Amino acid sequence: MPRVAVQDSSRMSFRIRPEDKSLLVRAAAHAQTDLTTFVVRNAVQAARSVIVEAERVALSEQDSLRVLAVLEDPPLPNKRLLAAAGALPILP
Repeated sequence: MPRVAVQDSSRMSFRIRPEDKSLLVRAAAHAQTDLTTFVVRNAVQAARSVIVEAERVALSEQDSLRVLAVLEDPPLPNKRLLAAAGALPILP
């Protein structure tokens, strides 16, 4: 049965092949740091890269120009938008 992740712990535990651990230990030694610091530093850097790439919106030049044009001269609101705005609560 798989373990359930504990949300309130900052400790992680995982299995790794001996040759992979040996490689990480060697790399950590070259970086003059301990294994935990080396693994966390590189895992966090990789996670940030994955998130940036996944959340980035890439537009073509044509699409970029269209977005800028709509921002400069937005279309009039349609009936659905007006109805949605009218359904919003009025804040004090």
